[in-house]
Amino acid sequence: MRDATPQTIYLSDYQPFGYLVDEVALTFDLDPHKTRVKSRIAFRRNPAAADAEFFLHGEELSLISAQIDGKAVTPKVTERGLTCDVPDGPFIWEAEVEIDPKRNTALEGLYMSNGMYCTQCEAEGFRKITYYPDRPDVMSVFTVTINGPHPVLLSNGNPVAQGPNHAEWHDPWPKPAYLFALVAGGLVAHSDRFTTMSGREVDLNLYVRPGDEGKCAFGMEALKKSMTWDEEVYGREYDLDIFNIVAVDDFNMGAMENKGLNIFNSAAVLASPETSTDDNFERIEAIIAHEYFHNWTGNRITCRDWFQLCLKEGLTVYRDSQFTSDMRSAPVKRISDVIDLRGRQFAEDQGPLAHPVRPESFQEINNFYTATVYEKGAEVIGMLKTLVGDDAYAKALDLYFERHDGDAATIEDWLKVFEETTGRDLTQFKRWYSQAGTPRLAVTEAWDAGKGVLTLSFSQHTPPSTATPDPAPQVLPIAVGLIGPDGKEVAPTRVLEMTEAEQSFVFDGLDERPTASILRGFSAPVVLEHDQSKQERLHLLAHDSDAFNRWEAGRTLARQSLLDSILLSSAPDAAWLDALEPLLSDETLEPAYRALMLGLPSHADLASTLHTKGHTPDPAAIYAAVEATREAMAARFADVLGTLYAQHKIDAPYRPDAEQSGKRALTNAALSLLTRVQGPERAQAQFDAADNMTQQLSALAALLRSGHGDQALADFEAQWRADRLVMDKWFGLQVSQASPERAAEVAQHLTEHADFNWKNPNRFRAVFGSLAMHHAGFHHESGKGYTLLADWLMRLDPINPQTTARLCSAFQTWRRYDAARQAKIEVELDRMLATPGLSRDTSEMLSRIRAA
Repeated sequence: MRDATPQTIYLSDYQPFGYLVDEVALTFDLDPHKTRVKSRIAFRRNPAAADAEFFLHGEELSLISAQIDGKAVTPKVTERGLTCDVPDGPFIWEAEVEIDPKRNTALEGLYMSNGMYCTQCEAEGFRKITYYPDRPDVMSVFTVTINGPHPVLLSNGNPVAQGPNHAEWHDPWPKPAYLFALVAGGLVAHSDRFTTMSGREVDLNLYVRPGDEGKCAFGMEALKKSMTWDEEVYGREYDLDIFNIVAVDDFNMGAMENKGLNIFNSAAVLASPETSTDDNFERIEAIIAHEYFHNWTGNRITCRDWFQLCLKEGLTVYRDSQFTSDMRSAPVKRISDVIDLRGRQFAEDQGPLAHPVRPESFQEINNFYTATVYEKGAEVIGMLKTLVGDDAYAKALDLYFERHDGDAATIEDWLKVFEETTGRDLTQFKRWYSQAGTPRLAVTEAWDAGKGVLTLSFSQHTPPSTATPDPAPQVLPIAVGLIGPDGKEVAPTRVLEMTEAEQSFVFDGLDERPTASILRGFSAPVVLEHDQSKQERLHLLAHDSDAFNRWEAGRTLARQSLLDSILLSSAPDAAWLDALEPLLSDETLEPAYRALMLGLPSHADLASTLHTKGHTPDPAAIYAAVEATREAMAARFADVLGTLYAQHKIDAPYRPDAEQSGKRALTNAALSLLTRVQGPERAQAQFDAADNMTQQLSALAALLRSGHGDQALADFEAQWRADRLVMDKWFGLQVSQASPERAAEVAQHLTEHADFNWKNPNRFRAVFGSLAMHHAGFHHESGKGYTLLADWLMRLDPINPQTTARLCSAFQTWRRYDAARQAKIEVELDRMLATPGLSRDTSEMLSRIRAA
């Protein structure tokens, strides 16, 4: 296990490494318990570095020998690495180490998954492979030789030599160690080719375990679409002769962008209509695009240090969001992104895990692969593009690629190309990278009927936090449109650039008072406080030309209705339901968009809103209000839902495209509600007739919610028990659909199932990630959800600290609940923190949460 002693690292302390690495040659002699790794590395002094200490990172390595220029040396070895006296001039470092991939259950470095050798080196896994300066600003050309009795031996770059039990790879593009990859095993390839815009032929391979060959076609097509899109939209061409993807069952993350050899969690790449839902297909398409886009925004241009993680991740998330918007529906994608942002990143910003997009310090970098770095980082890119415009954005990106190709860059480098391209001063905009917290944007309206002038006055305030105790005003692009009393747009979208704590903007030449549509497209990641009347929101719901704000008006009305139900025991708002009904039947609106209109704010969203308004959220009351509202919707819309279900039923062969996926989203949203008032017959019929996983799983969920799912659940298990990814769905669905009283009991029962493999991250998350997201179940007044999760996190931590630490975030909002629940959570936090040998990853997360 890694040393658990906290060591805080600060951005302000950055110093370049004392040596440059001209080339690296690695030789692997694979063995499950005694893999030998030989390294030959050409070093020379770095003239830009003041410190000449020769320190190489290394953890859990057995050093066999070390040489400098062919002569044996005896370095000083510690748990974190080694130091050694070295010549003043260029020299060759050689070392041989032994490692144990079979025992590497942390899934970082070189490890084994079902007999296959695999690597995961981001962020600091390479130091578990050999001694090396494992930092992103040390870039070099790698040549890798692999020896082992395996039919497939893969590494980065292009193949140089292949033979029985032997392969050699050379990557001509300098890269940091975190992008190194190696895979060896009995794999089969789904192959294709791609012709780049310059006419170069690229071999494409998707390697999978035998038996998974039928789940590769969609992933390959997604890869080719991504390559084409990146050429057409960003002018970026692929730069090697081969591109390989490998599907791995045991993987802590979704995927990894290693140069030329992307390694994917099997769940993020394998897909077939029978085993994958529409959401799975869309997610796979987006993740494949994301990792491919990293070839330029992450690989060719990497980050100087891990504080700059948002440089590669924020930009690449923004790019994959653009891609999905182009491939599918831009309005639906934007709404989905904002739901995710509010559900995950806003919670981070409002709690003990708050940190800037670019943090100033960290103890364990694995804990900063967060929604703030990824999703908020992408929002910052989107705001910058909104402010400078499409043309300037394109020119700045061209300059960025031209200037920094081959560099380990910083946020300052990124912003500078925009300043030079546009002439703008982005000093204030940079605060988005340095300040934690979600700004709250308040707006008031003043109408001068005599002059036909509407004045919008804004004030912004970011709540102080430990990470940012004194926030300053930020640059906010506020997209605004005006809707007239007749429902027509009287002022098209205008982007207001707010830079002060308080600022007003004037709209003149108006004949009648319009309804303001503010923050169109969610143009800035803020909490909007706009005291509009119910009638104004109903007007926007009926007429707003901006698809996001039209949905937002409905979501705000739904939220208020639910809050009234929770606090005042009110019935669901009839005016909101009346306004929603005609939209459901409006065939000019995308089916997927109408499915989103039928959605309600999450339980966690409602708890956060109540807490913000000064109320202590009661998870049981929230659950009851949501259930009552769904029952009312089902009764109110039964006729139209029945019509929609029949009208949008698909008889054609399955396609995972936007058109069919949208129709299934709408019919399954209708089915979920109809089952509440019409019984289980329709859901059972869909389950029995389903020829794709979307329809089968949606029907099973409806049956479980109705209390009629036991037989279907057993039938599903019997049908799919041999498919590990489908069984993850089976495990997770039972927890997510359980009543609050039974959620923890169901999770506990599932851990006793013969197919529950707690050492596999996907299966562990299927059960305990689902429990953590079951708001009323996890926060049941008994506290049994807290105890169960804590028990299993303590069990998992010694073998997989990364997965453990990430799931600790389930406790991050504990201070918003009542004293009894807080006391129960406090007991569990203290119990986990007192665990002997607690990992550095988990210790940091729990300490930050406990200190809230």
